[in-house]
Amino acid sequence: MKFRRHVPTSGQATKRTSWKQWLGKVRGWGRYRVHAGLFAGAAVIGYLAAAVFLFPAPIFVANATVPRVIGLSSDSARDALTQASLKSRDVERMPHPRAPAGQVIWQDPPPGVVVTTGTVVELAQSDGPQRVPVPDVSGYDGNLARLLIEAAGLTASVESTQTAAPRGVTVNTRPPAGSAASPGGRITLVVSRGAPTISVPALEGLTLVDARTRLEQAGLIMGTSFARTSPTGEPGTVIEQTPRSSTLAAPGTIVDVVLARRAAPTP
Repeated sequence: MKFRRHVPTSGQATKRTSWKQWLGKVRGWGRYRVHAGLFAGAAVIGYLAAAVFLFPAPIFVANATVPRVIGLSSDSARDALTQASLKSRDVERMPHPRAPAGQVIWQDPPPGVVVTTGTVVELAQSDGPQRVPVPDVSGYDGNLARLLIEAAGLTASVESTQTAAPRGVTVNTRPPAGSAASPGGRITLVVSRGAPTISVPALEGLTLVDARTRLEQAGLIMGTSFARTSPTGEPGTVIEQTPRSSTLAAPGTIVDVVLARRAAPTP
């Protein structure tokens, strides 16, 4: 008796081969997905590490609003920036007509700008008003010296002194020439009254009117006068003078006098 070996048809063999191929493809896809997942995970971890440690991305960095520090002193400005988690750097000092020295007059970035914490804010400080050098007016006539002082933006006052220089000539200034003064600062012009060539006349015993006339005739000027009770001298007459009589004085020297006053009657 003969047995026939069962041989699958060509269609059945094709189906069995296709199923095996499909299973292989599925397994290949799984390995591909695993590898792709590992690669993606490594990429994400690498990006996070770089973003946090090497190149911080904006989403991981805190922001701060730059405060206004213009008008504050340098110390107060630095404190305000530190409280805002910012840094400061002084970059310039410049004259300012109104801001006192040490006051912040400029900042960069400007107020209100949003920046990352730790940003450096550059500050410029006032060096105070522009200083004016006192001009050298020694040897000039007093009136001309005053004009030169005022033309420099300063204020002039006059003080006379007795010197060997001709009368009316500026001897020096206070503060001295070349000093730095604030705009509008007061400068004292020291003007010569001339050499001491006039002998001060004696005024004792004269009335105030006669004493003034005597001084003007000598080229001197009556100064202050006040009364003082005195047992000697007629009331209203000069009993004392400064400078004393016979003292050499320059033309225009001021002479002060004391007048006698009647003593009050005793009860």
